[in-house]
Parts: sequence; C-alpha cells; structure tokens
Amino acid sequence: MIILLIAIMITLVISAVVMILASLLAKKTIMDREKNSPFECGFDPKGSARLPFSLRFFLIAVIFLIFDVEITLLLPLAMIINFSNISAWAFTGFVFIIILLVGLYHEWNQGALEWAY
Repeated sequence: MIILLIAIMITLVISAVVMILASLLAKKTIMDREKNSPFECGFDPKGSARLPFSLRFFLIAVIFLIFDVEITLLLPLAMIINFSNISAWAFTGFVFIIILLVGLYHEWNQGALEWAY
C-alpha cells in the first residue's frame, strides 16, 4: 500500500514539473505589434479578423453532432444481440430509433434543415 502511494506521489510530482517546464518554455518572450497583428502577407489587414459566423452553419453542425453521438450509441446495440433477450433488445432499439425520428421531425418542422430560404 505504501509503495502505491509513493508511486502516485512520484507520478504527480513528475507531471507537475513537466507541466511547469512546458508552460515556461512555450511562452512568447517578445510581444510586439507585428506578432500580435493578423497575418495578411505583410500588408495591413483590409478587414476585421473577426468575421461574423453563420448561424445556419452553426445549427447544422450542432444537429450533426447530436445525431452523430446518437448513432454511436446505437451501434453497440448490434453487438449485444447475442447476449440479451430479443424482445428487450428490439424494444430498446425501436425506442431509440423513434427518439431519433422524433428529433429529426422536430428539426425539420422548425426549419433548421433548410439550406436556402
């Protein structure tokens, strides 16, 4: 038990030392106007570096992430078919797919899936 505590303490100390050294070595030492300015081939920038972000693209990206995570949760369902009761497996799969379809219908009904107005 003592050996485990000593190993954990040594690991924490080494990790802290590495993080502190990385933080000190990675800092910019010289801050000047040229390094802090946006890069446009050496010329003065023509516009703002902060352009407005398309809300439509953001909504599509969030919808993609939600459905992508749900599909990754659905994939293991095929792997457990041999280890579970077939009626419980089918019920779980159908409920999950119904939840996906209701979410898709809601997003479609709200107009979030329309590419052009």
